[in-house]
Amino acid sequence: MADINETVTENSIATESAKTVDLSIVLISLLKKVVYQEHDERLWSSLVRLQPRVREYVSVLGLQLILDEAEGYAFLRSRNVDDGENDYGQSNDDGIPRLVARRPLSFPVSLLMALLRKKLAEFDATGGDARLVLSRSEIIDLLRVFLPQSTNEVRVVTQVDSYIKKIEDLGFLRRLKAQSGQESTFEVKRILKAFVDAQWLSGLNQRLKEYQDKLTLETDDGEVEDDE
Repeated sequence: MADINETVTENSIATESAKTVDLSIVLISLLKKVVYQEHDERLWSSLVRLQPRVREYVSVLGLQLILDEAEGYAFLRSRNVDDGENDYGQSNDDGIPRLVARRPLSFPVSLLMALLRKKLAEFDATGGDARLVLSRSEIIDLLRVFLPQSTNEVRVVTQVDSYIKKIEDLGFLRRLKAQSGQESTFEVKRILKAFVDAQWLSGLNQRLKEYQDKLTLETDDGEVEDDE
């Protein structure tokens, strides 16, 4: 009987030890980057299974777990965010210092993210492929109508390329492999839906119209110049 009890105890210890290792791997992965189901099925399975413990652990750090099983992504976000706080030495509403500093985005980058989110909503409404893939030219055309008129086409394209690169670095666009001589294409990552939600998107058309009307008025008055 003693041998059986010892075996059961050893198995329990081994199982708990394995769970601890899995939890450590999940937490470290989340602290480093977004976790996608399609990239690592085993890691994703561990995350889903251990999510109550993950939520409890990260809450101590002032973070919350955002997990969308339908879309297959998960990431950590500061909880109780106060939009009025500054970007340095900032803390959450409960006084816990932020683990990651907030970095404000430029207006063109924010605008392009909103336009990509709108495009994703339109794409989902068609019930087609699961992935939205856009060419570089298509992305440039999305933003072009909202940029001040310019006679320097190269400058405009260079500017938009820099915005695309920034959104790619943020993880909302993924550059796909292209053969030599072919135009670059990008997958719009579905995690963008977590940052630009449907409620905010519902008023986007009106805001874009107001911005475009203002831009047209300023251009007619000769107040808009090319960015240096």
